[in-house]
Amino acid sequence: MDVLLTALADPARWRLVNLLAERPRPVGVLAQLAEARQPQTTKHLQALERAGLVTSRRIGQRRIYALRSEPLRELAAALSGLADTADRVGGPRETYDRHGRGVHAERLAAKEPGWADDRSFEFHRSLAGQPELVWRHLTDASLLARWWTPDDLRVSELVFEARPGGRIAHEYRDAEDTDGSGQVAGRAEGVVDEVRPCEHLAYRLSPLLPEGGRAFTAHLDLDLRPTGAGTDLDVNFRVADSTVESADFIAGIEIGFGQSLDKLAATLAATSHTTETRSTQ
Repeated sequence: MDVLLTALADPARWRLVNLLAERPRPVGVLAQLAEARQPQTTKHLQALERAGLVTSRRIGQRRIYALRSEPLRELAAALSGLADTADRVGGPRETYDRHGRGVHAERLAAKEPGWADDRSFEFHRSLAGQPELVWRHLTDASLLARWWTPDDLRVSELVFEARPGGRIAHEYRDAEDTDGSGQVAGRAEGVVDEVRPCEHLAYRLSPLLPEGGRAFTAHLDLDLRPTGAGTDLDVNFRVADSTVESADFIAGIEIGFGQSLDKLAATLAATSHTTETRSTQ
């Protein structure tokens, strides 16, 4: 595939491919139609032949070149597959485009400090596992690190002191930046306000701007209720102290925090399934 793409990348060779798609032609005629010298045209045709794109046959004094359609169809199928992967419903590209529309709208709205204050986002998840298990995943740093990032990111540093006045530090990087050599994708710092084990958790968290200032302050209230099937989790996410520069962060709240909670739900479901399997063995 690399050889094929390299052969087609040259504009002169691409012109020859287009001419040969119409009909097989001799070198001299191809040179005339392409408005090129015949030695140059011959070299380009030889490169296309090595790439498997054309075939040639000597007939009398002339060498006739013809296009091979199979490699082009294979390339077209590969490109179509890439496009289908990128455009799949509910895929990362769809999320990227939705976030882009949100960023555009929020940047237009961010005219002055406080522009997004008191904006609230509500989240609800029905989770597997009893409140004690869910509570551990909300307050234990080692368990938080399994889910507390949007898709395609990983936690690179996490401090969560689950007591009133406790410190929170949350840093994350691209999920594929395994050695930490890439740029930090985001960092937030905050403090725990209220702790009622297995019932209620409240904390403040401020995403940091690239230069280190606070983008805004998020006030989060998490309420847990036991159900017959597990635990219902309700989250109120309220914005305060919003800066003009916080527009990109605000645009990502609904998508990013929603993805994190989806990962929490998946993590708890897997944990509960493992527990149930072990108990039946």
